[in-house]
Amino acid sequence: MASPLSPVGRSIAGVIFISVMLVIYLFLTAQIGVALVSTGQPVPVAMGIALFILPAVGLWSLVRELMFGLSSAKLTRILEAEGALPEDDLPHLPSGRTVRQAADEEFPRYAAEVEADPTSWRAWFRLGIAYDASGDRRRARGAIREAIKLHRA
Repeated sequence: MASPLSPVGRSIAGVIFISVMLVIYLFLTAQIGVALVSTGQPVPVAMGIALFILPAVGLWSLVRELMFGLSSAKLTRILEAEGALPEDDLPHLPSGRTVRQAADEEFPRYAAEVEADPTSWRAWFRLGIAYDASGDRRRARGAIREAIKLHRA
C-alpha cells in the first residue's frame, strides 16, 4: 500500500518522529541523572551531573538543527517561487544521488556567482545546493548557513 504522504510530508513526519524520540530519550537520561545526584555519593553525583549536560547539549543540537531545516526550507520556497532554484537536470545514480562528476562540472558556475556578489543570499544558497550535489555536505551546510545569515540581515 502506498503512503498517502508526499516525499516532503514523509520527511517532515520522519523529523517529527525522530525529534519526539530524542526528547523522550533526553527526558529519561535527565531522570537517571536526578536519581544519581540524589544518592549523595561523589561518583554517582558526578555521573548524574554529566547526565544533565548530555540532555542540555542534545536539546540545544535538536533546536539548532530544526531551526536550520525550517530556515533552509523557507529559502527554498522563496527561490522556488521566483523560479531561481537550480534545475535538477544532472544524471543520478540508482540510489538517487547526483553523479558527482556531472555535479563537479556545474560547480564553478555557482562559485563564480558567489564571487561576483558575496552579499547575495540567493547565490550562497545555490552554492550550497551545488556543494551538496558534489557530495560535500559540510561545505553545503556552511554555504546555506551563510545564505540564512544574509537573508536575516
